[in-house]
Amino acid sequence: MKKKSVRTYGEAEEYIYSIPRFTSKHTIEDTRAFLHSLGDPDRELKIIHVAGTNGKGSVCAYLRCMLEAAGYRTAVFTSPHLVDIRERFVADGEMISREDFLHCFLEVYERLDWEALEQDRPDAYHPSFFEFLFLMGMLYFRKKKPDYCILETGLGGRLDATNAVSGKELAVITHIGRDHMQYLGDTLEQIAAEKAGILQAGVPAVFWDTCAGTDRVFEKRASELGIPYCFVSKEDYTFSNFMNKTIDFSLRTRYYGYISLILHTAAFYQMENAALAVRALEMLDRGRTVTQQQIRTGLAACFWAGRMEEVLPEVYVDGAHNEDGIRAFLESVAEDGKCAGREARQNGRSLLFGVVKDKDYFSMAKAVADSGLFDRIAVLPLRSERGRNAGDLEKLFAGWGVRCSVFESTAAALRGLLSDRAAGERIYAAGSLYLAGEIKELVRDDKF
Repeated sequence: MKKKSVRTYGEAEEYIYSIPRFTSKHTIEDTRAFLHSLGDPDRELKIIHVAGTNGKGSVCAYLRCMLEAAGYRTAVFTSPHLVDIRERFVADGEMISREDFLHCFLEVYERLDWEALEQDRPDAYHPSFFEFLFLMGMLYFRKKKPDYCILETGLGGRLDATNAVSGKELAVITHIGRDHMQYLGDTLEQIAAEKAGILQAGVPAVFWDTCAGTDRVFEKRASELGIPYCFVSKEDYTFSNFMNKTIDFSLRTRYYGYISLILHTAAFYQMENAALAVRALEMLDRGRTVTQQQIRTGLAACFWAGRMEEVLPEVYVDGAHNEDGIRAFLESVAEDGKCAGREARQNGRSLLFGVVKDKDYFSMAKAVADSGLFDRIAVLPLRSERGRNAGDLEKLFAGWGVRCSVFESTAAALRGLLSDRAAGERIYAAGSLYLAGEIKELVRDDKF
């Protein structure tokens, strides 16, 4: 591997996107050692670590907004991005600038042992795509000096690059589902054990109550470490009302009793993520500095892109990309007040559906077909090389007696549904974060 000359933001971005082609993921010890060579930037940050299968990014967003409403400065590292790679680095509510991105890139790039890399020595370390971005994030956040740094894991937890940090203030684990099973294990308990790898002695933890099996895994590990912990479940909140694309609900808390909250979203599953974030904030703050009103204000102001996001009038994109995600997506769709009359599309629903081939697309498509929620389904290939062939999806739906339209691209599919939309019809898009990103990019570039 030869060192290249990188002088501009565009060249830095191009280099990072090329990384997966010539490097593989290393051990967490490699990442930790490289962090040390950068001056241990993580040691200067108060870190909240968030792992889980679904809802990680939303929990990070809700935590950020509540902390900021309480007057704290935050920095957040999340993945994946939808349109711009810089979305992964947010400090004080702002995405990293191109100048800072380039500066942090070069700090990592110039620190690499290029002599060893060019000689292709076995001990040569080059960060993977995700590791490189994580290292950049640590450098950037050290520069920004936030009160709290919120880190979302990429894959798993125990071996995730973000777990290389030396100390944490709080660990949060969201809903556990069957995803990335080729890496994390075949059962929910095995997956939970990998996620539990973010737990650390002396660091309190908050868990979503997924099922008895995963709960036992978390309880056992927390007890071994002797750390305080709590579970949050659907029993802790009560839905009140859905009106004008906002959700009213009440939440049982430890320090504030029952509090009434509002979320500006059409995604019913966000009650789960918001509840987990509030209880996590309680575990962190213990009611000392954050007030009920600041919690309400933060949640009401929060926006997380690509999760039941209305990108055009009555056009919603959702990043559901695995079986649990599709289940939650369909639950929200079922509550939208529309009807699914296959004989008359008036006030009905349509769906754009695209998936990647390394997900359980069969179960996802089957759930969509069985729901009976959509009058029209359009399938399409994604730009990603991981995208599933649209013809294969068409055959799947046909096998279940569901007809669908096939389009050659996301743009063609969305234009087709928009041009033939009945009065009052709502259009949804789901199946992949790549799809959500493609649609947001089209809308951003004013292609409709």
